[in-house]
Amino acid sequence: MEYSVKELAELSGVSSRTLRYYDEICLLKPARWSEAGYRVYEEKQVDLLQQILFYRELGIELKEIKRIVCNPSYDQLEALKGHYRELEQKRNHLDQLLSTVRQTISSRERGIRMSDSDKFAGFKEQLIEENEKNYGKEAREKYGEDTIDESNDRLRDMSEEKFEKMKALEADILQLLKEAYATGNPASKKAQELADKHRQWLLYSWKSYSKEAHAGLAEMYVADERFKEYYDKAVQGGAQFLKEAIVNYVATE
Repeated sequence: MEYSVKELAELSGVSSRTLRYYDEICLLKPARWSEAGYRVYEEKQVDLLQQILFYRELGIELKEIKRIVCNPSYDQLEALKGHYRELEQKRNHLDQLLSTVRQTISSRERGIRMSDSDKFAGFKEQLIEENEKNYGKEAREKYGEDTIDESNDRLRDMSEEKFEKMKALEADILQLLKEAYATGNPASKKAQELADKHRQWLLYSWKSYSKEAHAGLAEMYVADERFKEYYDKAVQGGAQFLKEAIVNYVATE
């Protein structure tokens, strides 16, 4: 099958203007141009557009999509399997949220008290899924299956009050990181306050604290780009500074 811009737009639900823009940024080039000077798309381009739309559905920016699909090692079948897993996670999260809303409605209609843990079940499951997706493989290799499973269970069982305190502490850490970084000294009082807050935050998911595990996690923050990016978003060089602050903390704590 061959499609014009208009036909592919109708088929895919993407506007003609968007298709032309994808051509301009070299994300989706037509198979060829007709003698009359119109874009012509074939099956290969249709398949690629499907991939692009999957990535867009997952919230990935066009610049990153282009980097992915233009990589010589890009495998469409593996990408489809990845999309399937991502969409399954989204569906599971929506199912959990629907279940939470349904329970909340039922408890209010019947006057039955709903536990604080149940009220936040959907949100906690989302956090667990995101952590597993982003860091699960490395964390399980470093700390073991049982440790990570136990950490996830602690989060699931967490009360509303503790869950809110944990999230607030996480925000405090990012703000404190900026202030501590400004001192330029990872051994400063502000930097040590940062490291101690980080220890407090860990204890919401860790069964017990150890200096060795804390220092090991700090090393991972620098070694793994995904961890590094999270703290570097707060301040450039933040992950390295936090690591050094923690190293100083465990040496003196």
